[in-house]
Amino acid sequence: MASISVRKIDDDVYELLRARAARRGISMEEEVRQILKRAVSAPRKLGTLAVETFGKDGVDLQLPPRDPHEPLSVGE
Repeated sequence: MASISVRKIDDDVYELLRARAARRGISMEEEVRQILKRAVSAPRKLGTLAVETFGKDGVDLQLPPRDPHEPLSVGE
């Protein structure tokens, strides 16, 4: 695998990365690898995201009842 070095990182960015990695229980190096991978990877498709979030069967939504209304008049 390849390696890179990044110089001149602002101190506040460094601390934010350190804290973010600590919250997730991973090393800063792994955190940066994951950030870089997400930055250059193709975006996920919306359908894939929906299945990952809600499952193949989706979810049942309970919508409140609504009273019928007259259509809006446009341009008159």
